[in-house]
Amino acid sequence: MKKLVLAVVLVTFVLCGFMSTVFAQEKASGLKIAYVDVYKAVNESEQGKRAKTELESIIKSKQGSLESKGRAIERLRSEIEKQSDMLSAEAKKSKAEEYERLTREYQRNATDSQNEVRKREGELTGRILKTIGEIVVAIGREGKYTLILEKQQILFADQGLDITGAVIQRLDSSSSAAPAKSKKRK
Repeated sequence: MKKLVLAVVLVTFVLCGFMSTVFAQEKASGLKIAYVDVYKAVNESEQGKRAKTELESIIKSKQGSLESKGRAIERLRSEIEKQSDMLSAEAKKSKAEEYERLTREYQRNATDSQNEVRKREGELTGRILKTIGEIVVAIGREGKYTLILEKQQILFADQGLDITGAVIQRLDSSSSAAPAKSKKRK
């Protein structure tokens, strides 16, 4: 047992010595590392906020349309239940077919709406992520970084390595120029 403890202690000292040598070499070689919280950059930037507002607007309009169709289906169902005894077999069949048709149409519209929202979200997010990628590359080159990581993949890092604020600042400054460009194209 004493030999095992002695071996573990010895290995620990060797590893600590090795790691301190590696860190000393990294500092001497000028290794410069940073990270970016892309999720934060997307959500806190002006472009991200505009994209979120646009998506919320699309969702509200889709929900309003679906809700009105849902109310129409519910009215028809209620009507069928109330008039069931008074309707002829042919009228019951006709109302049941109409109810099924409206229900299928409602489900199809709901699916189409979800797909449209997902597609638009992908387009907006993709555009922002592309811009963030370009900004990170520019910051990396300008700051002579050896490595810039995405925060979600890091278990621990000193807060001093976080360049998310600089990325958001550049993203916002690029987004203030972007509307002027898009207005000129229209």
